[in-house]
Amino acid sequence: MPENETIIVKYQVLSIDKIDTPEGLPEDDWYCYIIGYGKSKVEGKKPGTLNDVTRHAETVAKDLNERSQSKKSVYAPRQNQNKNNKVVPENTALK
Repeated sequence: MPENETIIVKYQVLSIDKIDTPEGLPEDDWYCYIIGYGKSKVEGKKPGTLNDVTRHAETVAKDLNERSQSKKSVYAPRQNQNKNNKVVPENTALK
């Protein structure tokens, strides 16, 4: 993204709470963070210090905001993926 473009902040870190260590994972301080915009919510769990998890959640929110501003979605099908496939109309005879 060019330096002179502004990013409109939509997604924000809504909360970060300390949680019990998820089952089967190494003992550590674990946190659950929630990032949201309107009705959309993203929940993540991460080990580390509160400061580390906060920085991580803020980075995820920033990435979501940058993606929402791009002209193309990273999840949309590629427009040119079938450019070499030719479709022959049903009533056309092949020569």
